[in-house]
Amino acid sequence: MKENNFISNFMDDAVKIISQIDQSQIKNMIHILKSVRENEGRLFILGVGGGAGHASHAVNDFRKIAGIESYAPTDNVSELTARVNDDGWETVFESWLKGSRLNAKDCIFVFSVGGGNEEKNVSVNLVNALRYAKEKGAKVIGVVGRDGGYTGKIADACVIIPTVNEKTVTPQTEAFQAVVWHLIVSSPELQKFEMKWESTK
Repeated sequence: MKENNFISNFMDDAVKIISQIDQSQIKNMIHILKSVRENEGRLFILGVGGGAGHASHAVNDFRKIAGIESYAPTDNVSELTARVNDDGWETVFESWLKGSRLNAKDCIFVFSVGGGNEEKNVSVNLVNALRYAKEKGAKVIGVVGRDGGYTGKIADACVIIPTVNEKTVTPQTEAFQAVVWHLIVSSPELQKFEMKWESTK
C-alpha cells in the first residue's frame, strides 16, 4: 500500500509541477538560444551528477536537432579529471571555459538541482563558471530547482522547477530538466532538422 501511495503521490506532484512552471522563462530561453545560433555563438552546458548526464544528452540534441554548436566539459573525462587534479574541483568549469575562449556571443546552460550556492559550499564550480561568464558578457540560462540558487539570481532566463514535495526535490527537478530542454529543442523556433520518429511513417 505504501508503494502505491508513493507512486500516486509522485505522479500527482508531477502534475502540480507542470501547472506551476513559468512558461515565460521557457520562451525567453528559446529567444536567447535562437539569437546565439543566428550570431554563430556556442552553447556550453554545465551540470554535475544527473546534470552532467543531461548535459551530454542535451549537447547531442542541440547540435543535431537545433543546429547549435554545443559542448559539455563533463564529456571529456581526461581533461575534466586533469583539471580537478591540478587546479581543484571548484574552478574546473571556469578554467575549461577560459580554455574555450568564452565570449559574448556564447551562452551557458546550467542543469542543477540547487543552482549553486557559495555560502553553503554547494556546486561552487557552477558559481565560479557563471561569474566568469557574466564577466565575458555571455548569456546564462538554466533549469534548476529549490530557490534557483546562484543560477536563478544571475541568469538571463531561468526555469525554476517548483518544489511541491521536499522529499522528492532531486528526482522531480532532474526529471523536469529533461522535459524542459526537450520542449525547447523541439520548438518551432529552434528545431532545424527533422527527428527520426516524427518523420517515419
